[in-house]
Amino acid sequence: MRTRFHEHLEQLADQLRAMCVRNREAIAMATDALLGADLELAERTIDYCAETVAMRDGAEHAAVTLLALEAPVAGELRRVVTALQLVDDLTRMSTLTEHIADTARRRHPADAVPEPVRNLVTHMGETAVDLADAAVDVLTTADPGDAADLDARDDTMDDLHRDLLAAILAEGWDNGTAAAVDVTLLGRYYERFADHAVEVGRRTLYMTTGRRDDALQLRER
Repeated sequence: MRTRFHEHLEQLADQLRAMCVRNREAIAMATDALLGADLELAERTIDYCAETVAMRDGAEHAAVTLLALEAPVAGELRRVVTALQLVDDLTRMSTLTEHIADTARRRHPADAVPEPVRNLVTHMGETAVDLADAAVDVLTTADPGDAADLDARDDTMDDLHRDLLAAILAEGWDNGTAAAVDVTLLGRYYERFADHAVEVGRRTLYMTTGRRDDALQLRER
């Protein structure tokens, strides 16, 4: 009986990894659509994200079924409950990516990102892909070192976000209010995407080890 439970638990873990892989692909697509003012790619990204969000129902159903039918206890219960929290983080990553692609779609055929901040947004997109990649690694290995690496990459995203806001608020900003609002929101979407990727690492570490290192404490957001 417990063999079947652990098989179902592995299937749930595979679903979580699949969602994270799709988030990595989607954030790269969304950034390309944004910087290239590519309407077709933006719409494909939005559809792709919607499919990922739809995967939430299957993952949640699998987790709730394990809770209801298998009566997990101790470490098993921790893994199932944390998996439900991971579903939420992964879903939020997809939704935030959809917002980025939607910005590109709304502003088409114009560029949503003014030239003075294109380099910063490019680096934010690259960092988001790196974070999603690292989150996939943590979901696969549950390695504390990989989880710590996520924190370090998040620091890079935080620095880029601060620089982006400083550029918008600088005296020389002459790209208009609408662009300032768009870029401010884009910065927030990338920053929150990074936060949820870090949470994936932290929750995975806790799910598999039952341990929260001081350096990897789950933060209230």
